[in-house]
Amino acid sequence: MGFAELHLHLEGTIDRETVMLLDPSISREEVDHVWDFTDFNGFLECFKFAARRLRGPADYALITRRMIEGLSQQGISYAEVTLGAGVVLWRGFHFESVWRAIREAQKEAEAYVAGRSPVEIHWNLDAIRQMGPEHVMEIAKLSARYVGDGVVSFGIGGDEVRGPAAEFGEAYRYAKDAGLRLTAHAGETDGPASVRAALDIGAERIGHGIRAVEDADLLRRLREEKIPLEVCITSNVKTGAVARLDAHPVRRLVDAGVIVTLNTDDPGMFGCDLAGEFGLAETVFGISGGELEGIRANAMEYRFRK
Repeated sequence: MGFAELHLHLEGTIDRETVMLLDPSISREEVDHVWDFTDFNGFLECFKFAARRLRGPADYALITRRMIEGLSQQGISYAEVTLGAGVVLWRGFHFESVWRAIREAQKEAEAYVAGRSPVEIHWNLDAIRQMGPEHVMEIAKLSARYVGDGVVSFGIGGDEVRGPAAEFGEAYRYAKDAGLRLTAHAGETDGPASVRAALDIGAERIGHGIRAVEDADLLRRLREEKIPLEVCITSNVKTGAVARLDAHPVRRLVDAGVIVTLNTDDPGMFGCDLAGEFGLAETVFGISGGELEGIRANAMEYRFRK
């Protein structure tokens, strides 16, 4: 059984070297300054800085190839990758052109790595929640057009506080009826109520979800409904979602019997990889080899594409 990654943003795989490849006019000093963030707002600025360097379909193809080659080198055999469909539209690009470029690059890259360490990729299309219900519904309808063409799920990302999940029930029902699986970022920078709201509109997995640890009743619900959390340790430290590494609640979530998976989120911006996340779980939080094997198995069991 290989390793699987369930919470990985395509745009978040852009590292310092890649962003300078995309835009040779920027200096290393400028890039280092943008990457030197210490809170969630700083991370969002870094993400936008990178996204603005994507000039069209060819650049999306480039980062797709680099991502798949990187996953292969890590020995990751399966990944569900989030594409910021809302970001594509925000940039004013024609989504179909971007999507065709990504899919062709995926085909080429998967063929390239097949003889060494093959990687199976499926896609989650993501809306920007703070842009409101009409935007989220637009992305849900867009996502539905690509069921059967690589897209397996639909979700929301962005600012939890400015885009409460309760506003998006109609979009989630539409996506579910279209055959899409459902996920949502929640409980990363907002509290347990954000996780509960995401569950109430139908989310089957929760991106991050770490603030659930503050609510025993919510932990019970996650256990009983078998809702996996897509936990991203380094990400939560880098964005300030937790005050420091040893304050991360991953150990408590495992002890509470919640289904935990480990993921990198935006590895190009956080400077992490999946092996490192498993290493942190073991060395910092004392999660045993047997427990780590269970976490690895969770990602394969609760992936959306069987």
